Amino acid sequence: MTRSSPRERIIESARDLFRKHGLRGVGVDAIAEAAGTNKMTLYRHFGSKDELIAACLSRAGEEAQEDWSDLSAQFPGDARKQLHAWIQMATACALDDPRGCDIANAAVELTEADHPARKVIEQFKTDYRNRLAELCSQAGAGEADLLADALCLLMEGARVSWQSVGPNGPASHFVRISEAVVEAFTRQSRDEHLVQPPA
Repeated sequence: MTRSSPRERIIESARDLFRKHGLRGVGVDAIAEAAGTNKMTLYRHFGSKDELIAACLSRAGEEAQEDWSDLSAQFPGDARKQLHAWIQMATACALDDPRGCDIANAAVELTEADHPARKVIEQFKTDYRNRLAELCSQAGAGEADLLADALCLLMEGARVSWQSVGPNGPASHFVRISEAVVEAFTRQSRDEHLVQPPA
């Protein structure tokens, strides 16, 4: 069995430690030790701890983007089913891991506007929301952008609720609320198409 490259070991070890202790709670010495390497190697691949953080968040974003391919493969050509499957996927993402989303957690922890990871966070969240809006539009929502914003806010809120009061709090209603919101937006669009202006 071949070992992964030093760069991969550093990223995976850093991600694990960051999730357990926070971005500020882990030093490069601990990361290098966990990766089975040394600080010199770490700095050869990443110019600073901040750049390593950005690389870790980029990896998390790449993994999250793979979910879209899974939805398309599961329900090819059926945007409505893909959107309902997204709700189930978002539920698992928001509620299955009490540590929350790496990228959302980093957004809270990293307050410096010029931190290299801030661009990664903003780009990922923007791309994700836009991808969801596209799916909402394909699913027949008249105000797809507004629906996507509502679903994103519900998902982020569910994560925080789960971390604050546990799975039996408001987060336990995420699926029901999300399904109701989707139905309201798509029903409105259907109703508007049924009302035809007089000739």
